[in-house]
Amino acid sequence: MASADTTTASSANGHSADGAGIPVDNPATGEVIAHVPDLGAEAVADLARRGRAAQPGWLALGFEGRSRVLLRMQKWCMDNAGRIVDTIVSETGKTHEDALLSEVSYAGGAFGFWAKEAAGYLGDEKVKTSSVFVKGRKLVVRYEPLGLIGVIGPWNYPLTNSFGDCIPALAAGNAVILKPSEQTPLTSLLMAQGLHECGLPEDVFQVATGRAETGAALVDQVDMVMFTGSTATGKAVMERAARTLTPVSLELGGKDPMIVLRDAELERAANAAVYYSMQNSGQTCISVERCYVEEPVHDAFVAKVTEKVRAIRQGDPSGGAGSVEVGAMTFAPQVDLVEAHVEDARRKGARILTGGRRGAGRGLFYEPTVLADVDHSMTCMTEETFGPTLPIMKVRDAEEALRLANDSPYGLSGSVFSKDVVRGEQIARRLQAGSVCVNDAMIFYEALELPMGGWKASGLGSRHGADGIRKYTARQSVLVSRRHPKRDIHMFPYRKRTSRMLGRMLRFLYGRGDRG
Repeated sequence: MASADTTTASSANGHSADGAGIPVDNPATGEVIAHVPDLGAEAVADLARRGRAAQPGWLALGFEGRSRVLLRMQKWCMDNAGRIVDTIVSETGKTHEDALLSEVSYAGGAFGFWAKEAAGYLGDEKVKTSSVFVKGRKLVVRYEPLGLIGVIGPWNYPLTNSFGDCIPALAAGNAVILKPSEQTPLTSLLMAQGLHECGLPEDVFQVATGRAETGAALVDQVDMVMFTGSTATGKAVMERAARTLTPVSLELGGKDPMIVLRDAELERAANAAVYYSMQNSGQTCISVERCYVEEPVHDAFVAKVTEKVRAIRQGDPSGGAGSVEVGAMTFAPQVDLVEAHVEDARRKGARILTGGRRGAGRGLFYEPTVLADVDHSMTCMTEETFGPTLPIMKVRDAEEALRLANDSPYGLSGSVFSKDVVRGEQIARRLQAGSVCVNDAMIFYEALELPMGGWKASGLGSRHGADGIRKYTARQSVLVSRRHPKRDIHMFPYRKRTSRMLGRMLRFLYGRGDRG
């Protein structure tokens, strides 16, 4: 575990704190486990200067040289998995398994993936043209790193959704400054230490600990911003970045629906609904936030889910692997919001089948909760809850389920459960979301080849896949004229005979239209 409250976690960059610094709590116990610097605008500007100075040397290593550092870091993560897990658990309150399977596992896969795939995604692309005016030329699209990337990460996944976005940015040849959440900065500092031990050149990766003002200062200094967090904060980041025309990629809120059709394998659907709504205390942007179940199987499904949720063990995860299924929540105001959503549903007629109460003691706990008889007048069905709740709504048929699922400003992910996988896929394709699953949920995030991004108010851009690394680069089109006359036919001076000939050629090429 991380050390006691007298410990001060140093910035990875040697800067002193502005003021008294920021206390970091263990959400499961309420204990202060560390303090980190609260960097101001001047300190952030200094980090940016150092990052820009270091970036050309990192780029000069080429894909192969950068790959070697990333692969050493992949091994470092596995060698230090226990230490990473303990750090994550201590500052988030999540379980040992959530830290291992959703964070350390992701880091291991991501370092290897981007080390291997970066050169292919960013290598020169040869292009063929249909234009007669350009025939014979060499056409190439190439990708150049933007230079200095700012990553602003959330508190729910300090490795996967915070540090994880730095990996492709580094693989592309950029320098990176990561501003982690002030709630969970210790994991980022540990990963910075690991990169240093693995040979990453000084100042190529830096951590800017601090509050919202630190993040705002970072937006002003960098060449591109990757932000993960709430839709409201994402809009503020985008507005600030617009002042300097700094490009942004935003992964924002979700209210992800799960549709259970009458022919679904109910045991599979119930297990998935419970796990993907309660894992990480429901604090996952792509978790199951609401469930629509066709009437013929609704009662059986609700009974299975309720039984499984009642069996969940919740508590302080310091007991290690296998001790609890659901740990603490990480952010105190989020517990208040979960409580408000449940109370709103209760007042409007929802039944609370299990849970429905805040945990006692100093830790940040809310009981795993199942709600029935819910509808779209309730905030638990329309606004992001981000907690260990599962509201389940009865619907007449798949069409009503689709209409309600799409009745949302969000569009991050969704899922459909049916034994008829062809029909299940047809319905999934009609969900207004960036990522969809059939007979699964959330696990698409492990497929780094698949782009992951939101529709509507759930974000702009995507992570993973080709776009997940190309967004950290500037695209350049190159045309090379290798064999050519001294003067092309379309160049000055204009002559009537030549112009008529060009007109006839254009009519021949493009004037025939649809001849069917």
